[in-house]
Amino acid sequence: MRLRPFTRDEANRLIAAWHSHHRPVRSHRFAIGALECDQVVGVVVIGNPVARPLADGTTLEVTRLCTDGHPNAASFLLGAAWRAARAMGVRRLVSYTRADESGTCYRAAGWRPVAGVRGCEWTREAELRYLPGLFTPATETVDRVRWEVP
Repeated sequence: MRLRPFTRDEANRLIAAWHSHHRPVRSHRFAIGALECDQVVGVVVIGNPVARPLADGTTLEVTRLCTDGHPNAASFLLGAAWRAARAMGVRRLVSYTRADESGTCYRAAGWRPVAGVRGCEWTREAELRYLPGLFTPATETVDRVRWEVP
């Protein structure tokens, strides 16, 4: 496999086609694609941390990771994301999986689970009050596991 930088729009096309439970991203810091014989087999998107306490200027988050099922593509992309982030001065890279997912690709890339996160609505009261019926969550509310590179 080989890597190449992806634009947000390129990454979003793959996310829309392949991701099981997330929509395309609105913003990102960078995206990396994995190719096998010039065929795109996966993409990872890195952005700012969603959780405000993690937004310290040296932490980034894997906001999307998806593949076409190609063996080892997900762990290959996670490793590449960490190397690229670290080269930019990032000290901490985090990601989340659903609690019912095994996290095999994270373990294979050397990441470790560091915390369980209770599922909660990502809505603000003002959105519900002023935009009734217009706000729809990006994903269902489920418990998650936070992963980090040691």
